[in-house]
Amino acid sequence: MTQRPDPSAEQRELRRISGQLDGLTDRIGTPRVLLVLLSVGAGILIIFGIREFNDIIAPVFFGINLVLAAAPLASWLRRRGVPKALAATAAGIAVLIFLFLFFYAIYYAIAAFVQEMPRYAPQFISLYNSALELLGSFGITTLQITQQLQGINPQSVVSAATGVLSNVGSVGSLLLVLLTVIFFLVLDLISIDDRMRISDMVNPRITEALVSFSQGVRRYWVVTTVFGIIVAVLDVVLLMAIGVPLALVWGVLSFITNYIPNIGFVLGLVPPALMALLDSGPVAALIVVIGYSVLNFVIQSLIQPKFTGDAVGVTPTISFLSLLFWASVLGPLGALLALPSTLLVKALLIDADPKMRWLNAFIASDPSTAKAGNITESFHGDDVPPDAEPGRG
Repeated sequence: MTQRPDPSAEQRELRRISGQLDGLTDRIGTPRVLLVLLSVGAGILIIFGIREFNDIIAPVFFGINLVLAAAPLASWLRRRGVPKALAATAAGIAVLIFLFLFFYAIYYAIAAFVQEMPRYAPQFISLYNSALELLGSFGITTLQITQQLQGINPQSVVSAATGVLSNVGSVGSLLLVLLTVIFFLVLDLISIDDRMRISDMVNPRITEALVSFSQGVRRYWVVTTVFGIIVAVLDVVLLMAIGVPLALVWGVLSFITNYIPNIGFVLGLVPPALMALLDSGPVAALIVVIGYSVLNFVIQSLIQPKFTGDAVGVTPTISFLSLLFWASVLGPLGALLALPSTLLVKALLIDADPKMRWLNAFIASDPSTAKAGNITESFHGDDVPPDAEPGRG
């Protein structure tokens, strides 16, 4: 009969703690189901609270993500003798440059689309009538189709895009909160290494989880940005070769939707394919679909994961559910912040708690993270001094 191997010391310690907690629960007399219901209720209240203040929470968390992504620049400058204040300022300027280019690209794409779309009104109407005839051949009456689709026309599309372009109030408030948060985060960046080392000596598990989160989020944003630029450039080259109008606009759209997990590719594909259909016919639209699909599969499915590694940190199913959940909680920015938000919750509630790490076996991209680990590098990747050894508790 095969003898089971002895559990490791770590596993025995976790089982001992679990047994003590179970015994404490039994002595208190609180049913486990009641604890679960109380936790679920508290979680629901927190979610509704976040949704109520998402206009503040979303840009604040977005700013934290951007500063985390730029933090290695400050670390690199400090190692070369640049004062901490100047290094942090350089990182902040890099974040501001990225933000300016990001929002200007969005503005350019929407403005160019609004100006160009009315030129294709005749083609749109012709395509619309052809679709009505095709659906009518399947027994669907033109009256039924017209009642459902009568509001869809080039003018309504342009009006919607114009409304987005003119809605500068909400965008302005978002930018104001974002810029203010970035300013104060850059100030905190000057002393963050010392704070993290002290935190590691006091509570190494929480510090380990936060360091893991910052490293994963940093790698996620940097790699996603780099490959988003690569995909956008290749898409623009493809569209120009086919002769699709507004190729630069669709390249900007491809870059932005690259940040949206799972469905971003589809969101970036439909508009240029429709434009190719209106301008050059179904063959051009089919070439766009095939070209986008090949580029997406090769770059985003085969090459990008090798550079991203475990930065995403969760399975594809959890990634998709994160998109749906955080988009409903945080609003439009939730689509961009879906994975970082999930990684933060995972770091604080699962990775920092030895009793909860078993969940990583089911939700983490690397199931081995269900086992406890140690901090391997500091907040910026600097060496941890001997007097602040990671994981010491």
